[in-house]
Amino acid sequence: MRYRVEDMFEIVPPNVAFHQSFLESHREWAGAHQDGAAVFMADDVTSSEGFADWVGKLLDAESASEKDGIVPCTYLWITEGLRYVGAIAFRHHLTPALLNSGGHIGYGIRPSDRRRGAASWALRELLSRLAVQGELGGALPDRVLLTCDDDNSASIRTIERCGGLLDDVRTGEDGRPFRRYWIDLGTPAAN
Repeated sequence: MRYRVEDMFEIVPPNVAFHQSFLESHREWAGAHQDGAAVFMADDVTSSEGFADWVGKLLDAESASEKDGIVPCTYLWITEGLRYVGAIAFRHHLTPALLNSGGHIGYGIRPSDRRRGAASWALRELLSRLAVQGELGGALPDRVLLTCDDDNSASIRTIERCGGLLDDVRTGEDGRPFRRYWIDLGTPAAN
């Protein structure tokens, strides 16, 4: 029996119920930055109390005021049952720095769940939700910006599969090239 990707995954708000599965994923990342997850060095995600505080911070970010380059952001987790698969985040608007190199949307899939279609599915799902919200009169942009490293072939394929049109390639502060893509929220993403 074949399962469709859309039957396997969900995107849900961060929830303390995923603590153990998140910790397994966090160990897989082995200290590497996970786009879309908003885990910073000062965050305690290992203790139950620290994890609950961090989840609360993620949920509060949606209605946060812009400060020091941080903008309101909706964080969502990609899950499969009670398994944390990854994260996807939508920044509600762009500062000059985000317009240059951060973009509206960031995502990351835990290493053991890559190459299963989770990133493409989650990006399509988020774009669909944003398009519907925009049609209902939500204060959303007509298009969203995504960025990825120029050598990240998996993200390049994901973004292009979801309707991303390459705007340009720039050089980051670290001297590495990165790509900037725009996706029109009025254009349905291809499968």
